[in-house]
Amino acid sequence: MKKVFRVLTNKYLLVTVGFIAWTVFFDQNDWLTLQQRQKELNGIKDNIAYLNTEITRMNAERMALLNNPHELEKYARETFRMKHEGEDIYVIDKGK
Repeated sequence: MKKVFRVLTNKYLLVTVGFIAWTVFFDQNDWLTLQQRQKELNGIKDNIAYLNTEITRMNAERMALLNNPHELEKYARETFRMKHEGEDIYVIDKGK
């Protein structure tokens, strides 16, 4: 019993346990904060991957518009509701 008491009151053991408790729970960069930051970082990485695929898709769409006049006309008619002289446009809104 006395040996167990000596081990538990060892100053090096107490300092080590105190240091671990401080860094896990009370420090500015504690374990919970690091987990939240890791989750946020993973979300940002997912957003970067999504934006990179969107950039690739938009570049392909841009090249199609620059190289194909029929695609350019289709895009202008659908997006900006442009028309030829003498045409009528009827816009049917699906409602949201």
